[in-house]
Amino acid sequence: MKTSNNTVLITGGGSGIGFETAKLLSEKNNRVIIVGRDQSKLDKAGAQLKNAVGIAADISSEEDVTRLVNRLEKDFPELNIVMNNAAQAYVYKPGIGAQAFEKAQHEMLTNYLSVIRLTEKLLPALAKQKEAAIVNVSSVVALVPGQMLSTYAASKAALHSYTQTLSLSLSETTDIKVFELMPPLVDTEFSKEIGGSNGIAPKQVAEELLHALETDHYEIHVGQTSLMYQLYLSSPEEAFATMNGLRQATK
Repeated sequence: MKTSNNTVLITGGGSGIGFETAKLLSEKNNRVIIVGRDQSKLDKAGAQLKNAVGIAADISSEEDVTRLVNRLEKDFPELNIVMNNAAQAYVYKPGIGAQAFEKAQHEMLTNYLSVIRLTEKLLPALAKQKEAAIVNVSSVVALVPGQMLSTYAASKAALHSYTQTLSLSLSETTDIKVFELMPPLVDTEFSKEIGGSNGIAPKQVAEELLHALETDHYEIHVGQTSLMYQLYLSSPEEAFATMNGLRQATK
């Protein structure tokens, strides 16, 4: 699909992968709408972009989402690309005293259920466009979970499953294209706690996403995700051991 002259909504667009994607798209003559919880952060990000606007909204809040959708319908009826990028993650090992339920509740709401709600509310608008797309940002851990991101991985696995079936359903009734972006470890503030400084630059993720959009490549395995995916196909056990630093234990 074309990567210019679109109107694009990016949740979690004030930093990291979302911001770098917004930057590349704004440089290609797209109208970009970045969404996040902090208006001042969005304003700062928007000042670095061309033809962009920031709208504060918490996508885990039904009230905020309703307000956001109403604003989009009124001010941006030409919206034709939605990138569900906002996420929540807790770094911990599941077990006694981990409070996994409370953590998983927040992760599942933000990373999975909120994506379904926002997407469903925007489908009628997207279906009116000549060309439209949905981009769901999952993760390499949607394929192979890591114990320090146990419930986050589960939420991304749920998103992966939903994205596949959404793509199939929409292909039968609309022309809306559905993409899934699966980054590996990325050097962002979001991933700082899990060694994000060792990850790839968010700009690389954004560049690979734009290339995939241009070539209609729907499941996008960025960087090391591609290698992990191939290992997963050949040996799920080895992939899991590698992800969790257990290779010696399997020999």
